Amino acid sequence: MRRDPLLMLGIGFLAILVLFAVFGPVFGGGYLNTNGQAFEPPFGRHLLGTDVQGRDVLARLAYGARISLCVGLTVQILALVLGVTAGMIGTFGPKWLRVTVMRFTDGMFAFPDILLAILIIGVLSTRTASSEGLLGGVMTSGFLPVVVALSITAWPSLARLTHTTAASLKDREFVVAAKALGASPFYVIVRHILPQMWGILLAVSMVELAGTILAESTLSFLGIGIKPPYPSWGSMINLARDDIVSHPIWLLWPCLILSLTIFAFNFVGDGLRAIIDPRRK
Repeated sequence: MRRDPLLMLGIGFLAILVLFAVFGPVFGGGYLNTNGQAFEPPFGRHLLGTDVQGRDVLARLAYGARISLCVGLTVQILALVLGVTAGMIGTFGPKWLRVTVMRFTDGMFAFPDILLAILIIGVLSTRTASSEGLLGGVMTSGFLPVVVALSITAWPSLARLTHTTAASLKDREFVVAAKALGASPFYVIVRHILPQMWGILLAVSMVELAGTILAESTLSFLGIGIKPPYPSWGSMINLARDDIVSHPIWLLWPCLILSLTIFAFNFVGDGLRAIIDPRRK
């Protein structure tokens, strides 16, 4: 790892981003409160200035980081569970089930991810008005529809990767020996296949996590992701477009932190791939 400066740089940035997301929203009086005049310049009373409503930009960026990381991690966990399950069924299940699962996975690739996510969010949003309690609050904020939509669009690629990797491992000597000793398919998967795959799945998940964060920002930019008053990097970029001529600095901050986050996750994912499989260098 010390021989890959981009990997170390990515890990360092992500560690700082996590701390920023945890503690940053309290800076400047909070991300929802109006604590200054509109468009105060940066490096004054507010470190990164204020937005059109006088809210602290730094605090809103921090809360946007919290949303992006929560959405990204939740989506990747769900996508890993669904993708690994589908991939293993497509490799070790009965023939009729293998063919059905993998053909359904192939069919999912026919739908453009962002358009399918928009459709799913539209369907789920129609139930927001009838939702109550905690579920209603999560639906109203847009968090749950975004997570569900992005999870549905994220699992097919992981299922294909799992299926391809597991198929290359199922005929290896240690797997054949375990089967000869009477091991069940579930035991073979848990004790022999998955331990061989966790590294590549982790590396790919880091790259996929960058794509998930970008997709969440895209949905929020279009106005169908995280709902106001909760800040998202995408919605902040969208709002900043209205004053791009008079106050371009307001557009710089969310674009900069989103770009750096995407770069960091890709650096970490590529670095982990190089460590796991040196031939990829």
